[in-house]
Amino acid sequence: MPHFRCLPIPSGTAARWRATGHDDRGGALHRRVVDGPGFPCRHCLQLGEPGEAMLLGSYDLPHPQGVYWTPSPIFLHARDCARFAAVDEIAPIVLANGMVSVRSYDAAELCLYDLGAVSEGREVAPVLERALADPRTRFVNIHTARPGCLLTAVERL
Repeated sequence: MPHFRCLPIPSGTAARWRATGHDDRGGALHRRVVDGPGFPCRHCLQLGEPGEAMLLGSYDLPHPQGVYWTPSPIFLHARDCARFAAVDEIAPIVLANGMVSVRSYDAAELCLYDLGAVSEGREVAPVLERALADPRTRFVNIHTARPGCLLTAVERL
């Protein structure tokens, strides 16, 4: 697989959400306590632990811009957490997800439909490799397949 990095939300965004209690759309963050599966933090790219407080809000995706742009609901640990920084490692929140959608975009930030695929999170490596190996791909976004929430962006290194 080409070298890659899963990109969490910026630390500045996480700090702003925690400090202000408001998301990127100006809405009040929802505080949720982890009481079952799910609750993937988009900063450390780890799942929340049972009993932990998580913040839920609307995140303005930096990419793609243009016709494919959309905000996404995301979870964030209410506590400070270290930003995910691993290289050549698929984010734990992707691997733990039952079904994910891999969406590739070109330099014009248009969706490359022929590279899009849905797979189980733990089976995503070949799908991601195919997308990253294609020279047309500028970046990839991985979403939850059912609700469609952004899990992580992925960049080729």
